[in-house]
Amino acid sequence: MAKIKNGFKGERFVSLPEQVLEEYAKEPLIGNLYLRMIGYFPRVKYHYVCKEEGCDYCMLIYCTDGKGWYEINGIRYLVQKDEYIFIPDHTPYAFGADNTDPWTIYWLHFRGKMSHCFLPTYPNPQAILPDDYSRLQDRMQLFEEMYKSFSMGYIREYMLYASMCLYHFLSSFICLEQYRAANSHNEKPLSFSAKVIHYMQENVQHNLTLTELAGVFKYSASHFSMLFLKETGIAPITYFLRLKIQKACQYIELTNLKLRDIATLLGFEDAAYFSRLFNKITGLSPSAYREKVLKK
Repeated sequence: MAKIKNGFKGERFVSLPEQVLEEYAKEPLIGNLYLRMIGYFPRVKYHYVCKEEGCDYCMLIYCTDGKGWYEINGIRYLVQKDEYIFIPDHTPYAFGADNTDPWTIYWLHFRGKMSHCFLPTYPNPQAILPDDYSRLQDRMQLFEEMYKSFSMGYIREYMLYASMCLYHFLSSFICLEQYRAANSHNEKPLSFSAKVIHYMQENVQHNLTLTELAGVFKYSASHFSMLFLKETGIAPITYFLRLKIQKACQYIELTNLKLRDIATLLGFEDAAYFSRLFNKITGLSPSAYREKVLKK
């Protein structure tokens, strides 16, 4: 069986040379907690990493789709969608993607005098399940800010900002209840369609089917579709695809991501289909839309 560390279709990751990181580690505002490497791997079949001697950095892996596994202290754990793990430094470990349903992961390596403060007591995977105030997309937006800043880390201020974001990002995992409560100011009960739309927004990177959506809300596909259509005037999957393209427009306007990377981030395995759908909904191809934005 093939075993691959990196080099996957649609992957994104960035690192800085060790000598640069060593200099930053001397600065109090950076040296207490800072990134070594950060990345995103989508549906990475045959992904496998084994560190028999451990590493001199801690690691966070956040699985947003598919499945994987990891071994630490002689125990193997299953890692599923909407679960994360922290891997401590100087500890032997191995991890990899499931062979039939390979994971999609956001991951990062971090170091610093305070890095151990963010490690859990127990190594088993922890779940982050969507709810009305789950803020999954807020966390992804923070990841993108951190990624972009770290990619410009040769400039001190960008590295500093990446480190400050890292505190917030890690806290969104270990202080999950507080992270969600900080933005749960809507006191009115959400309508059925509002709950569905929120779930769609939080899972915009996934390829949800009508049956899957209906299952989340404990309805048959036909009844679910009827209820959503009655409240919104639009079919659920049509609405979901429009949300995906709306998110794609935000990525085009606010980031320098390549169009094929945007397609991958939003769960489109076929870039040509993404382009056709984008054109159908906006009246422009993704490249024409970017050109229009740049002219503005």
